[in-house]
Amino acid sequence: MKNYPKKPIDKIVYPVQRFIQQEKSGGLLLGISVIIALIIANSPLSTAYHHILEQTFGFRWNDRSFFNFSIHHWINDGLMSVFFFVVGLELKREIIAGELSNPRKAMLPIVAAVGGMVMPALIYLLLNPAGEMHKGWGIPMATDIAFALGVLFLLGRKIPLSLKVFLTALAIVDDLGAVLVIAFFYTADIQMAYLLIGLFILAVMYLGNKLGVRSIFFFALLGICGVWTCFVISGVHATIAAVLAAFTIPADVKIKETVFISKITNYLETFKNIDPTEDKPTLTNDQLHVLEQINEATIAATPPLQRLEHSMHPIVTFVIIPIFAIANAGVSLDIDINSLFDTNVALGVALGLLAGKVLGVVGFTAVFIKLKIAKVPEGMTIKNLFGLGFLASIGFTMSLFVTSLAFTHEEYQTQAKIGIFAASILGGIIGYIILNKNSESTQNDE
Repeated sequence: MKNYPKKPIDKIVYPVQRFIQQEKSGGLLLGISVIIALIIANSPLSTAYHHILEQTFGFRWNDRSFFNFSIHHWINDGLMSVFFFVVGLELKREIIAGELSNPRKAMLPIVAAVGGMVMPALIYLLLNPAGEMHKGWGIPMATDIAFALGVLFLLGRKIPLSLKVFLTALAIVDDLGAVLVIAFFYTADIQMAYLLIGLFILAVMYLGNKLGVRSIFFFALLGICGVWTCFVISGVHATIAAVLAAFTIPADVKIKETVFISKITNYLETFKNIDPTEDKPTLTNDQLHVLEQINEATIAATPPLQRLEHSMHPIVTFVIIPIFAIANAGVSLDIDINSLFDTNVALGVALGLLAGKVLGVVGFTAVFIKLKIAKVPEGMTIKNLFGLGFLASIGFTMSLFVTSLAFTHEEYQTQAKIGIFAASILGGIIGYIILNKNSESTQNDE
């Protein structure tokens, strides 16, 4: 078969593919989405923007309505369940074979993440000890992995790989902490019958995994129509169902690497020896059959968990998260500054993220290194640890999500969002400056 020239469409598709493949693209698109939401919410389109989000739709059966939620609710409970499903897949992969699989390597980012959750919550609670404002203590606990890593990758090769790994592991543990907080503290009244049905279906998915079921359709059908639906009806937040369902996805393979290499080698040799169709763009039936065998072997050699994570990650990063940001970041900036500080919600969130994250990440990490319980990652200094601490204060996605769960009062939601924006922007800028200056001084010393 000869190589065919690139088509005109490739000139459009290729740059898009390159953008999607870059690590910093997700954070960049998230930032653009937040800006778009703020512009719309502070323009003549504001009324239409909120009106659209308040529209409801659901299902009807025998004159009864089911899942009759607003568009805003569907985004936060439906689309974000897909986001949390991918988070669950990432968590399972990291625990099985990633940075969290080695207890000694995992200890420091786990400690840093715990410190980065405890200190922000304490600072918020000190400023908001009672009333409905008290419920927002979970808001400053979260780190936005896409944004934080996006800023870090802007620095390129100036930053040691160990720091990127450390921040990634920290953010993943932080995500797990956020999921647990949502499960135990931001869940409504529970209807046990539906919860038990959901857990039973979850057990069936787990059993299917152990019996060797590898069909994505099997897990999707039971996960969406069974677990997710039952959890929503039971009152347990839908995102918890998504994470639990992700943990039942198989992480092993049907054929080992050595067997796969042997099979592919034989298939390629067979393909090579088949007489090609001269000067025609189509393949022979024999060639098609070999390619099908190669595809089957590739699927058998790829864990379903990683196959799902790889295919869903772009959808989450470039579709779901931007939609969520546009739906939740639309805050009117036409507010009285004095009324912004009628409560300590904005201050608690901003200080919790900006000061609490840094104190928690740096303080807990320094103590464990000082006590020689954990080793210092290669290339880490106290300066770039502070830089990572400030990057961890970027809350956005998770913090906005917890805000929607914590408060029903629109004024408190607005105050929390202003606090999130202020702290995240400052944290990102300060973190970037510290890490950039530290990398430049290190290169000069060399």
